[in-house]
Amino acid sequence: MTSYALAILLSLNALASTSWAQDPATDPNYRGNDPDGAVTTSKLQVHVPKTLTKPGGYEHREALFGIPPYGASLTQNVFYTEQDLCDANTIDTRSGFPIRAQDDSGQMMPWPSPYILMVNRGGCTFVQKVRNAQRVGAAGVMIADNTCLCSFQDVCHPDPGHDCEIREPIMADDGSGSDISIPSFLMFKQDADLVKAELMANHVVRMEMQWSLPAPDDRVEYELWTTPTDTISKDFQRDFKEAAVALGNRAFFTPQMYIYDGMRSGCVSLDGENECYNLCTNNGRYCATDPDNDLDRGISGADVVKESLRRMCIWQYYGTTDGVGAAWWDYVNEFMYRCDTEEFFSNNQCIKDAMAHANIDDTKIDQCMSDSGGLDEDVENSMLEIQLQAKDKSGVVILPAMYVNRVSIRGSLEFPTVFKAICSGYATGTAPEVCTTCATCPDSKGCISNGYCGSKKLQESVSTMNMVYAMAGLSAVFCLFSFIQHRRYERQMQAQVKGIIAEYMPLDQNQMQNTAVSDEDDVEFT
Repeated sequence: MTSYALAILLSLNALASTSWAQDPATDPNYRGNDPDGAVTTSKLQVHVPKTLTKPGGYEHREALFGIPPYGASLTQNVFYTEQDLCDANTIDTRSGFPIRAQDDSGQMMPWPSPYILMVNRGGCTFVQKVRNAQRVGAAGVMIADNTCLCSFQDVCHPDPGHDCEIREPIMADDGSGSDISIPSFLMFKQDADLVKAELMANHVVRMEMQWSLPAPDDRVEYELWTTPTDTISKDFQRDFKEAAVALGNRAFFTPQMYIYDGMRSGCVSLDGENECYNLCTNNGRYCATDPDNDLDRGISGADVVKESLRRMCIWQYYGTTDGVGAAWWDYVNEFMYRCDTEEFFSNNQCIKDAMAHANIDDTKIDQCMSDSGGLDEDVENSMLEIQLQAKDKSGVVILPAMYVNRVSIRGSLEFPTVFKAICSGYATGTAPEVCTTCATCPDSKGCISNGYCGSKKLQESVSTMNMVYAMAGLSAVFCLFSFIQHRRYERQMQAQVKGIIAEYMPLDQNQMQNTAVSDEDDVEFT
């Protein structure tokens, strides 16, 4: 292996070995792969006091880590701490502003959860600050910038001894932010100073952090950028087929295979030779990283390019029509189950077996790979060229990357995160039934499988209890009706008896008078 090839390998691996996050690329205002840069995914507004409310909200920057609740908002009171939150062991939750009442011990009450915590920028990474805020119960974090941007000099006043900065700060993931689940924003100095002043005057500030996705119509488009050797997205690719099928034609999926342009990466020398050994195909034109970092053994970059092309062809035949591609998901699962090892990754028999179990015609796929230009000759491959163009347009460099309606989705690449993001991408009132039923379910995957949220046992117990309550209610109504009828019958009987008694009482009196013996009668009968 040449030293030049080793240098290329290390540089490609450096690009690939990063956590899943939105790609800032070279633009601090990165907004997905929207060519017009018109996509807005979040909003920041102050509701209390009204004097700080701004039409359209406050300009801000989202963190490239954490899990934003797409399609929802977070509205809470804000508390400001002058601590830097860099040391989790020294955070005092009984400090800060506004001042709060004292407890029985005479100490100020801690920040009441849930709350948004405002903290100054500086001292440690954004990830460390937000993680420590999460540990002490914050529902969201607002990083207050303490340096003016030069572009805001007309409205921002730098602190004494501080110059303005030309480039915007990027709330990037330092590589350890996968454990952070709360959202965070960066607020520019000129706005953050106003909020801090209000809080330090012991006034209540209530702020809203809101997230949304572009929702143009009743169909959502989503895509996954990955590679056949990407370990982070394997669980997602293994699990998400059921959701893709349930969404049906209401969502259109596109799998994107990430490859490198060998020409740009210097893998083709001036005399046309492949300088990157087995990292590339087509004499250095299309390359991929070596997953085991060993060019002399195991899976090569060229093997990864070949498998990427195969999956692109499978999608072309089995996914482009309906946007679901059930056979594509099946093949990926079969490949991971049967062939995803150093020994079988490029084994033709294993691959054919995986395609057979996924009901894929291997002859069509082989023909597709050949017709596109193949991988052996020093010629362009039409499908791989299209993939390179798509990569350049998206600007993605961090893998894996998920986009919904052209907006990068952050947080862990997990089933519920992606499913909720897709469901929030529909125009109002157009979400499919599977979204209305399962998007807010704690177990969205189980909900999609079962058709309802919750366990079957719980559903049956609820149904049984409903039946019991219904029977008890009917019994109570019947008893009440019987009691009323009984009382009515008693009153009727009493009325009849009284009527009879009233009718016969005069007759009894007449009979008593007629049977009495007078003196005259006695004389007459003597």
